[in-house]
Amino acid sequence: MGVVETIDPEPSPCASPVPGGYRLPRSSSYSPLQGRPGAELDLGAADGGVMEGGGTAAERRTPLVDLFCETCSRPWLIGWWDQFKRMLNRELSHLSEMSRSGNQVSEYISTTFLDKQNEVEIPSPTLREREKPMCHISGVKKLTHSSSLSNSTLPRFGVKTEHEEALARELDDLNKWGLNIFHVAEFSNNRPLSCIMFAIFQERDLLKTFRIPVDTFVTYVMTLEDHYHANVAYHNSLHAADVTQSTHVLLSSPALDAVFTDLEILAALFAAAIHDVDHPGVSNQFLINTNSELALMYNDESVLENHHLAVGFKLLHEENCDIFQNLSKRQRQSLRKLVIDMVLATDMSKHMSLLADLKTMVETKKVTSSGVLMLDHYTDRIQVLRNMVHCADLSNPTKPLPVYRQWTERIMEEFFRQGDKERERGMEISPMCDKHTASVEKSQVGFIDYIVHPLWETWGDLVHPDAQEILDTLEDNRDWYQSTIPLSPSPPPVGQDKELNACIDKFQFELTLEESSQTEQEHEEDQNTPNHVAQDCSHMDREDKNEDKEDIMTEENEDIIEEEEEEVPMEEEEVEEELKTQLSEESGKERLYDTSPVEEEEDSSSQAEDT
Repeated sequence: MGVVETIDPEPSPCASPVPGGYRLPRSSSYSPLQGRPGAELDLGAADGGVMEGGGTAAERRTPLVDLFCETCSRPWLIGWWDQFKRMLNRELSHLSEMSRSGNQVSEYISTTFLDKQNEVEIPSPTLREREKPMCHISGVKKLTHSSSLSNSTLPRFGVKTEHEEALARELDDLNKWGLNIFHVAEFSNNRPLSCIMFAIFQERDLLKTFRIPVDTFVTYVMTLEDHYHANVAYHNSLHAADVTQSTHVLLSSPALDAVFTDLEILAALFAAAIHDVDHPGVSNQFLINTNSELALMYNDESVLENHHLAVGFKLLHEENCDIFQNLSKRQRQSLRKLVIDMVLATDMSKHMSLLADLKTMVETKKVTSSGVLMLDHYTDRIQVLRNMVHCADLSNPTKPLPVYRQWTERIMEEFFRQGDKERERGMEISPMCDKHTASVEKSQVGFIDYIVHPLWETWGDLVHPDAQEILDTLEDNRDWYQSTIPLSPSPPPVGQDKELNACIDKFQFELTLEESSQTEQEHEEDQNTPNHVAQDCSHMDREDKNEDKEDIMTEENEDIIEEEEEEVPMEEEEVEEELKTQLSEESGKERLYDTSPVEEEEDSSSQAEDT
């Protein structure tokens, strides 16, 4: 088996890069969703590389200049990481200045994934808290599950259900990305973790490999699932089952074929299953800010992740729950070390360091002639396993859109519940936890652009081309959430609801008054116009009669009559002009004084008679 890539996997330990190095033969650029509608990342001004917004994704991945050290001949891998950090800080600063919702997204990403914690005043422990013992592991409950299970009495999928055939159809996709875990929960009597774990261990034949008794295995996974809180919206056994199944699929990537030992596979699946057990539905920062017992026990460092590990291993000591009872001492020690490394890597504040290590591995990877990764050292394999579980933990945006939307609703519900608790305690509400101001759509677009896509793109480079469909789905989902942003404005704060309704009512009231006054004015003008016309006509009739009388009275004074007939039209024109002037003046008075139609009719008629 030949080696295609021969770059030394260890970066140069020298103090500084040597000028005049060589360009790496592969791409080492980060190309977030650039050149796409709504994408706000612009890397054109970044130092050390050329990034273009147009063209296909492959055309935009222009390599950066990474140098080889002339002393030790090892590569310098500083260009991409420094550029990425500068770009991310610049984009988050820009995002925070755009709007209030953008500021929340920026703060959420910074505090959650960049290991930047808010400075808050931690309350002093109460007398009751001081008296609590710190030596026991909280959250472990005494539960009893049937230990009389055998191969003959064991249900087909490890759980009792009335929908076995429907469950079997769903589990046909066990080895596929995008399995609908919500359907599995529905058909497994709400035992998704127990069902998925049993199916995967059967699929990989791990029960036989490590001589795990079937009844012990079922007892442990059901006890583990019972220690996930069903009343927590997101971090429950459904999420654990989803991460476990996603890890199972990633372990089966062709690029990782036969790379990991059976013990490492067992450790990865076990770590995924326990990685959020006994999650309280609040963040590490909330536990630190509230001076919780867990934060004190673990010294504010990866509080929940340490607790999940403690509970997961403690449950092995329960009755008939030790699934590793037939492992050798050395195997148990190795497995425990692997599991601890992987679960601690699910602390989102470690995201950037994990991404940097993964990117370094991509740039220095060695593959066989068949395209399989060569991970000769333990440090390389554990690094891939850490990032694998981390990718599975951040895989929701890569799933089919209907499944992804359900996960989004659940995580936002959990965030909002934490925000309500913070509001009740008079604390500052954490980013994206204020249900009155958070923008769900913007949060998902920012989450994908700055966190999920860089991680999955780097993983895709590591196992290329195995993750291409996953990346395509991720970009399609990002486009969908981007398209919904204008249709879903952030709701106003609760305090502004009454003021907003009052303003709307006032505006409608004033608008109604304006329309009614305009209607009355138009009606008055319509009434006034016929009266004036009628008066003009009657006046003309009287003039005509007078002329007829004068013609009949004398025929001798024809010259005089002709002169009178010439004067009458002139008088009529003057009368009409005076009437028009009076009408215009009266209409102006109507607007100023809002007189009634009756008064206007009397005034106009009296003026006409006087004329």
